[in-house]
Amino acid sequence: MSEISVEIGKQIRNTRKKRKMTLDNLASEICKSKSTVSKYEKGEIAVDIETLYEIADALHIHVEQLLYQRPERSCLPVEKNYPTFFQGLSLFYAYLFDGRNNTILRCHFDVLSQVDTNQYKIMMYMNFQDYENYQSCENTYYGYITHFDAVTNIHLTNQHSPMEEASAEILASYLDADTKWGLWKGFSSRPMMPIATKMLFSRHRLEENAALIKTLKISKEDIRLLKLYNMLSVV
Repeated sequence: MSEISVEIGKQIRNTRKKRKMTLDNLASEICKSKSTVSKYEKGEIAVDIETLYEIADALHIHVEQLLYQRPERSCLPVEKNYPTFFQGLSLFYAYLFDGRNNTILRCHFDVLSQVDTNQYKIMMYMNFQDYENYQSCENTYYGYITHFDAVTNIHLTNQHSPMEEASAEILASYLDADTKWGLWKGFSSRPMMPIATKMLFSRHRLEENAALIKTLKISKEDIRLLKLYNMLSVV
C-alpha cells in the first residue's frame, strides 16, 4: 500500500467519524460496498478521482480536504526586521487550558511555504495525544501567519469544518523570548459557542505540569482587567 493511499484513507476515516457516519452510511452514499470503503480507509486500495469527489460530497467537505501533501516545512527568515520570536522556526508550539475537562490542549504549528514578504502558510494540529504522532489530533487547521509592526496575526480555518474559523494575535513578537502570550479566538462545539482565551506560544515543548496549568488559567488579574476594560486582554 502506498503512503498517499494510507494518508487519504486516514482523512476519510477521521472525517467520517467526525460526521458521525458509519461505514454502512458512507458506502450507501457512494454506492460502494462496506468492505470497499473499509479498504479505502485502510489504504489497501487507491481511491480513484471520481470516487474521491463522491466521498467528499457525501462528507459535505471540499475534495481538497481529503488530499495528502507530504509535510515539507519552510523556515521563517532570520532578519533583523523580522519578529525575533519566530526567526528561523519551521515549527512552533502553543498551549491553552480547557476548563471543560480540566486539561491542557497542546498545539503544533508547521510552517509550510512563503506567500509574500510578511506572510507564510501554516498548519495547526490541536489536541493530540503525543508529539510523535501530532497529526492524529482532534482538530486540524490551515491558514496563514502574518507579521505587522507590533503584532503577529494567525488566521486559520478548520480543515474538516470550513465554516469554522479561528485566529490568534501575538503582541510584541519582536522581543526576544522563548514564549509569548497571545489571544486565541474561535468557536467551540462542546458546547456550541464563540470563545476567546489566552494561549501561550513557545519555540520549544513545555513541561506540562501544575505550574503550566496555573499559568494558562485565567487569573484574578485577568479578571480585574476584564472588568476594568470590559474586554478580555492578554498582556
